[in-house]
Amino acid sequence: EASRVEGSEKLLKLVIEVGEPATRQIIAGIGKVYEPEMLVGKQIVIVANLEPRIIMGLESQGMVLAVDGADGPVLLLPEKPVLAGTILK
Repeated sequence: EASRVEGSEKLLKLVIEVGEPATRQIIAGIGKVYEPEMLVGKQIVIVANLEPRIIMGLESQGMVLAVDGADGPVLLLPEKPVLAGTILK
C-alpha cells in the first residue's frame, strides 16, 4: 500500500511486506518525486533494524534507501525479483 500523508507535500505512508507475519509501515520523504500508485507492487530496499519513530503522528518502522538524484531521491530497487525480507549484503 502507498498513500500520501495528510498535511505533507513530501511524505508518503508505505505499508510493505518484509518477510515477517506482519507488514511494516514506513513514512518516507519521497512524495515530491514518487506518486503513491507508482510504488504499489514494486520491491524496494529498506533498513528494517531501526527503532520506530513517530513522523507527523504516524509510526515509521524502517527507512527506505535512496540516493540523491538531480530531481530528488531515487529509490534503490533490486535488479530482479527477490523474496520479501531478503538480507542486504
